[in-house]
Amino acid sequence: MISKKYIGLLFLIGLLVVVRAFENQLFYDPYLVFFQNDYLYIDSPRREVFKLILSTTLRFFINTLVSLAILYVFFKDWTIVKFSALVYAFSYVVLIVLFLYFVTNPKQEDYVIFFNIRRFLIQPLLLLLLLPAFYYHRKGA
Repeated sequence: MISKKYIGLLFLIGLLVVVRAFENQLFYDPYLVFFQNDYLYIDSPRREVFKLILSTTLRFFINTLVSLAILYVFFKDWTIVKFSALVYAFSYVVLIVLFLYFVTNPKQEDYVIFFNIRRFLIQPLLLLLLLPAFYYHRKGA
């Protein structure tokens, strides 16, 4: 029989998949199509900066809440969740400042770094770093 832990993890991972699957409908992001094309050779798309920042922040916040829930269900340790929340908060501040810079000062030579900064904001990549880090830390402790 499947335990509640695995059902919870599958549900939460499913939420992350839903956010990704419906990103075009849920969030304003002209860079979704831009980065699917040969973006290194075209100009940055027209964008509403305030709306883009709000939408990116909302997506980061949703992914963060689901990721923190995954970490809690996996480890059942509030210390890990609190530390991870600090990592997410610090990362958000640094990444959103860089994101805003690249949105307001688009240069073709910066598109690759902008693409990667944006990826950390809109996808749950921090979870992919934190989950194995805490797992191996616990295993070694």
